[in-house]
Amino acid sequence: MLRLDAIDAYYGDLQALAGVSLEVREGEILALVGANAAGKTTTLRVISGLVVPRRGKVLLGGEDLARVPAHRRVDLGVVQVPEGRRLFPFMSVTENLLLGAHPERARAQREATLAYVYALFPVLEERRGQLAGSLSGGEQQMCAIGRALMARPRLLMLDEPTLGLAPVLVAKIFETVRAINADGVTVLLVEQNVRQALTLANRASVLESGRVVLDGAARELLGDERLKRAYLGL
Repeated sequence: MLRLDAIDAYYGDLQALAGVSLEVREGEILALVGANAAGKTTTLRVISGLVVPRRGKVLLGGEDLARVPAHRRVDLGVVQVPEGRRLFPFMSVTENLLLGAHPERARAQREATLAYVYALFPVLEERRGQLAGSLSGGEQQMCAIGRALMARPRLLMLDEPTLGLAPVLVAKIFETVRAINADGVTVLLVEQNVRQALTLANRASVLESGRVVLDGAARELLGDERLKRAYLGL
């Protein structure tokens, strides 16, 4: 579905990605893991069109996205849930969700999609008239994921969806990601919890200092000695 080919990306003179190549296959969950400042969020921003790479290509189904702006990429089905949720705190839950249905391809189905989101997250329906800023951290994350789903994504990119959440909510988010994938949405997951991410994903890529250093089946990487020492404390 998606391929990054030798991506170099910079913030000013600071190089954040160096020759990053990876692919996301249709229907899978790909985990992108690594330490802080490894380049994970920058990779998502390059895919979303928020960071323009200095070199390399982003290909969606073979189409070069170099000249496709960020909002058009959402129209094509590439949707990101940013780290920190980025909800509109003084708008209601339902208003936040409906904003996600802005792409033309999603508008005609927004009522059906809204019902799907409420079925996935019943607590959001219970709080549909509540201001998003008054939700708990876990509920805000559910709302952020729900808003992304309203855009009818082909590729859903999640940036640290469990950051700062209690263990019981972490488990709920992972269960939800699995359910969304089972419903036909391809997922690219950036996640601090390496063990759980690799247990959930089909494949994984490991970033270090802006470079892909490991890539393969997620469960095989769980047994990799280098990864165990670096990220699992073993």
